[in-house]
Amino acid sequence: MKGTQTSTRSTGPAEEQADGFSAEERDAIKQRAKELRAAGRGRGAGAAKPDPEVEVLAKIAEMEDADRVLAEQLHAMVRASAPDLSPKLWYGMPAYARAGKIVCFFQSAQKFKSRYATLGFSDPANLDEGTMWPTSYALTKLTPADEELIAGLIRKAVS
Repeated sequence: MKGTQTSTRSTGPAEEQADGFSAEERDAIKQRAKELRAAGRGRGAGAAKPDPEVEVLAKIAEMEDADRVLAEQLHAMVRASAPDLSPKLWYGMPAYARAGKIVCFFQSAQKFKSRYATLGFSDPANLDEGTMWPTSYALTKLTPADEELIAGLIRKAVS
């Protein structure tokens, strides 16, 4: 007697967790792959390479109001505090690099369905202090005191 064949592929919520990544995380990975492909295309002779700052500003403009305001403020702070950092997209989010290595980045709350946006720092950031230090900060809004603290962190990160 033949049994009924069923698909082993799930289309429900369990599938979202089966590979360990949420839909938002998979989207970020796809964005990063797209960024890497675009960077590879720009290496050919005579190829017009898109301006990374224009791409970052366009991505910021697409964000919902609360995230957009934070990202615009952070972009201005990074450009003023560390003008040698190069803006670029990293996993579909604004980031700032030195010598091609990401130093700091913004992660919107809306993209990852979080209650706060995040300012993060990567390994190349010179924030080491003692045996433990923060590498990311939750952001809901920025006061002048917050802006001063962040500008100092950015300057320290590139020192």
